Amino acid sequence: MQNVMIVGAGKGGTAILKILKESEVLRVAVVIDRNEDAPGILLAKKEGIQTGTSWKPFITENIDIIIEVTGNDAVFQELRDTKNKKTVLIPGSVAFLVSQLMEEKEELVQKHQNESYQQELIFNATNDGMLVIDNHGKVILFNKRAEEIMGVKKDQAIGKNVVDVIPTTRLPLILESRRIEANQEMVLSNERKIITTRIPIIEENGTLIGAFAVFKDITEVVNLAEEITDLKEIQTMLQAIIHSSDDAISVVDENGRGILINPAYTRITGLTQEQVIGKPATADISEGESMHMKVLQTRRAVRGTPMRVGPNKREVIVNVAPIIVKGKLKGSVGVIHDMSEIKSLNRELNRARQLIRKLEAKYTFEDIIGHSEEMMLAIEQAKLGAKTPATVLLRGESGTGKELFAHAIHNASDRKYNKFIRVNCAAISETLLESELFGYEEGAFSGAVRGGKKGFFEEANNGSIFLDEIGELSANTQAKLLRVLQENEITRVGGTKPISINVRVIAATNVNLEKGIASGSFREDLYYRLNRMPIHIPPLRKRKKEIPVLCARLILKINRDYGRNVEGVTPAALFQLMGYDWPGNVRELENILGRAIIFMKYNETLIDVHHLPELQNKKGTVHSQTNSKESFTLGQSLSDLLEDYEAKIIQQTLTRLNGNKTVTAKTLGLSVRNLYYKLDKYNIEKNSMQ
Repeated sequence: MQNVMIVGAGKGGTAILKILKESEVLRVAVVIDRNEDAPGILLAKKEGIQTGTSWKPFITENIDIIIEVTGNDAVFQELRDTKNKKTVLIPGSVAFLVSQLMEEKEELVQKHQNESYQQELIFNATNDGMLVIDNHGKVILFNKRAEEIMGVKKDQAIGKNVVDVIPTTRLPLILESRRIEANQEMVLSNERKIITTRIPIIEENGTLIGAFAVFKDITEVVNLAEEITDLKEIQTMLQAIIHSSDDAISVVDENGRGILINPAYTRITGLTQEQVIGKPATADISEGESMHMKVLQTRRAVRGTPMRVGPNKREVIVNVAPIIVKGKLKGSVGVIHDMSEIKSLNRELNRARQLIRKLEAKYTFEDIIGHSEEMMLAIEQAKLGAKTPATVLLRGESGTGKELFAHAIHNASDRKYNKFIRVNCAAISETLLESELFGYEEGAFSGAVRGGKKGFFEEANNGSIFLDEIGELSANTQAKLLRVLQENEITRVGGTKPISINVRVIAATNVNLEKGIASGSFREDLYYRLNRMPIHIPPLRKRKKEIPVLCARLILKINRDYGRNVEGVTPAALFQLMGYDWPGNVRELENILGRAIIFMKYNETLIDVHHLPELQNKKGTVHSQTNSKESFTLGQSLSDLLEDYEAKIIQQTLTRLNGNKTVTAKTLGLSVRNLYYKLDKYNIEKNSMQ
């Protein structure tokens, strides 16, 4: 190996040093420069090469080559005169030329590497496998997709004969035939099927330099074909579903142009596909704005919009919803309901409701709340009356629950599986009431139904009829009713033939029938027929202790009707309710509670005093009651007032029940243990409990 001395450690000397330090033939022995901080000096020190500021001490027989890169002619002349004859002196110009050539070489190598890298990225980015061989059959290119499909690593393929890599390959035949083979099916050794195209690589002068193959895993193609087949089947099924719908369906694209309608759409609107498909969404509108366009603008569904569509201005209800796929609006779908069908269904529903109201007895004695002595007596009398066919007369103020008793009597009788007809005698005009009760024959009056019509009594045959507000009957109707009660038969209006019936009559009134007899407005003989089993239902003011239980039951009912979740009444509100006289009875209590619940916030669960503003201004409340037997001392807290009131109720109930604690606890809805606790708490005299 020959030793080299570099004189000059500037840019040129540094470049020469970098080149020579990689050489296996030449060894840099020393680097000389007057500047100890020259880049070549620093690099030489880093590489462990001897350095110096003068070349003279190093001119020995061990230096074979001197490269002068200072650019100073005097230095070059002096070196030439001093060096050994066997030492070769290379001037700086040659060194600079070599340096420049080396730099260009490095740039070319870097450019080639970049291009190769980009080509490799392209080859590896494709979803197709690619394999290239030279004219000797050796593999020179093998991309990543080829690795995945063939199951062979790149380093196991490059440089190998293609037959060793892929035994079944036809690329050697392509080199011989120089012909293209396109879209050929092939089975690999790993049982995978591919579709491949093989092409020879020929230069312009006709020289064959190799061949390449591009191939795709046929499994993906098969899967894609299956997916397309599935999509077509789904599309066919969806079309069949849409076409079988009785509701009209229309679909528009994101621009509001019609793309699909079903036969029901044509039937309802009278518009054909040619008049809708490809046309604006407003094409079918007779009255109103296009809901399709509104939905496309707002991206929000619209429900239950009334419109008129088609040339016949068909009245319809429209529901339209946007079609959004992966966050992008693709169109909208509308469903059109024919209003004529909906109106017909509503008429049927109303008729069914009327029939249910006439035929259904909804309540039983279990639904009647009553713990007071008067209420318990009324319930026991009603239960006895239910077991007999006798006429029952329910008497009591408006709102006390007379209809509730009528329902319960029917459901407790042996007629409970037959009809229960309800008639409000005050709600039907006098001219119609007779025909409604007893029916009429054909031609009895103008407007009469052909063939005549059954009356309520005939409808209720073998069942029960509830005649509410019986005191409002006219004299003529009273006479006919008396005949029904005496003879068990009726005669239709306009008819002459009596019809036998078997009906249980339950009557109710809130007026004083005795005064009606005295004034001549009510028949005395009818009174005695109706009053065979009178039941007096006490007003709410005489059974105020039942208000807490009534409130609980009524709140459950109102919650169910209004979709609320109110749990009960606060003690303060209950105290206010207990202090009111309730001229409207239970009906008024239900009205007050219902109004309170309506105006309550949804996060409130208890009815409080401020929810009952009506009671603040009504005569008879605890604050304005002048004839109340209850009194309290000013300055007492609300809790003290409630405790005093509770103690009085317990004391009075014990006294009335002769000190029977078990019955007292049951009457007040308490456990016996809780009753003992309250007796001890309020220091109620023991002689009341004997």
